[in-house]
Amino acid sequence: QVQLVESGGGLVQAGDSLTLSCEASGRTFSGYAMGWFRQAPGKEREFVAAINWSDGTTYYEPATQDRFAVSRDVAKTTLYLQMNNLKPDDTAVYSCAADPWITAQAMDLRVDDLTYWGKGTLVTVSS
Repeated sequence: QVQLVESGGGLVQAGDSLTLSCEASGRTFSGYAMGWFRQAPGKEREFVAAINWSDGTTYYEPATQDRFAVSRDVAKTTLYLQMNNLKPDDTAVYSCAADPWITAQAMDLRVDDLTYWGKGTLVTVSS
């Protein structure tokens, strides 16, 4: 059974940087896509970034592309989200997702169809 466990969230100040991790286990992830999503209080979940596990191709929500970077460590089966210059509007629960049938490019359009989800980690950015 695939398990995704996020870590790295916390309380930071505006302008700070933070790196989130999502440790994946349960199988090999060749052919999978993995992505980061976030849900702010009172808002719908939204796509942040995704990566094709096999070749490292990345895709981003345009609004965060200049500040966030998604990457993966194949040996550690861990997904990362490097977040720079954080803003109060970035406050949300950040969750990772994985899917063997949906590419990274399509993850933002098929949020409800993604197979595996972590429980999320809370990021709070104070002004």
